[in-house]
Amino acid sequence: MSPSAVRATTTHDTFEDDLNLSIIGIGVQYPLYHNGPEAVETLAKRFHPDSNAMKKVLSINRFTGIETRSAIGDVTHPAVNSTEPPSIRELNTFFMDLGVKLATSACQQALQDANITPEEITHMVSTTCTNSANPGYDHFVAKNLGLASNLEKVLLHGIGCSGGMAAIRTACNLALGMKARGRKARVLVCACEISSLLVRSELESIDREQKVRIGVCLFSDCASSCVISNGIGEEEDRGSVFNVLGWKHELLPDTAEDLGFDVDPLGWKVILTPRVPGLTSAALPPAFHELTSSIPSLSSTSAPDFDWALHPGGATILTGAQNVLNLTEEHLRCSYEVYMQHGNSSSATILSVLQKEKSRGQSGEGQKAKKEVLAAAFGPGVTLELMMLQRGKRGGAEPMSNGTSGANGLSKRHVTNGANGTHEKESNGFDIKTNGVGHANGANGMDGSMAAGGLHAANGVESVTVGNDILPAEELD
Repeated sequence: MSPSAVRATTTHDTFEDDLNLSIIGIGVQYPLYHNGPEAVETLAKRFHPDSNAMKKVLSINRFTGIETRSAIGDVTHPAVNSTEPPSIRELNTFFMDLGVKLATSACQQALQDANITPEEITHMVSTTCTNSANPGYDHFVAKNLGLASNLEKVLLHGIGCSGGMAAIRTACNLALGMKARGRKARVLVCACEISSLLVRSELESIDREQKVRIGVCLFSDCASSCVISNGIGEEEDRGSVFNVLGWKHELLPDTAEDLGFDVDPLGWKVILTPRVPGLTSAALPPAFHELTSSIPSLSSTSAPDFDWALHPGGATILTGAQNVLNLTEEHLRCSYEVYMQHGNSSSATILSVLQKEKSRGQSGEGQKAKKEVLAAAFGPGVTLELMMLQRGKRGGAEPMSNGTSGANGLSKRHVTNGANGTHEKESNGFDIKTNGVGHANGANGMDGSMAAGGLHAANGVESVTVGNDILPAEELD
């Protein structure tokens, strides 16, 4: 391969068919709590009088299509019950505690899934839009993981919901740079967002400004991670989750005022205009065509011939993409599931969708999975991130038998209670909380197989979510 993996042409960049870049491990950690739409309504009525703007927001909140949103606490959490909304200082304190713990856990899972040790990580690319401390949260995550002190780190900020995709793209470019030098690269990617504590600030703005602000209806908490490899020094029999075939980054002109996250004394305020669904729907087809045209190895350039891991920014984003690309709900199944079960966790969401694609490919449903997966996300700017992935050995290229469930082949859990937030018993005897996955008798119609963000002692992961914290497995009954 030439030193540059991308050849410039007169029309577009062409990706060579031997990038040898791959995602070799994925980890996702959601916090314990999963709040339904009634949580926002409870807080609104607790702290604010009825008004036309508040009534409109609460009406929208009931019909977003989100069944539960993952959060570090429920409506009794002290941070959302003080006289005033939490300050940016208080938000930082919570993030540096619980956010760092979530991120550490997600990274531990990714390392385990990749079957590598922390010492093998050469670079780290992280992102968040809900914290701006210096040093960044990645400093403390790296320390918790025991990563090398000379690790090359990059922390991306200001890119919101597209942050997870941008971090993967940055990691791929770093890995290619190392490959051009003939050196091994194992890049740890981490995204972490704590959005739930902004609910009071958003409600206060709605009440004071009498404007309809729908960010309070959509966002949730999550940390996610993956490991990118450039193939040098890799075990051939291990196999990848996804192989990276190419990517595209694009800025939509004259859209800077349509999507954003403004800094405020009480944290950040979501900017989301009604134009966004139309902008994203219009941008996807031409961008998809340009990306597929830049990857000669693809056997098809028709959108329905791919599975789609689209960042679930909102119901109209998903349905808009579905319509303009002539897709079915099945093409976007994993995106819809994450949206309904967890809400929009900004930059951390896309890897949750890809984890579901991985599990789907490895399960008995793998026969329905397409060979390639198109990952896509939109962020402030408005920016568009696209990446073409090909299922690897552990991502569905070789489906597992119907008798297994989830990426690690664990047996299905035995449901001992109701739907979301129920206790389930693993074969290892630990009693743990699910991460918001519905069951056969639940609203989602999903079975009770392994949740994307679940932590299990049987898998060798060192922690599980309990209450507002992440505790070592040995501290559980």
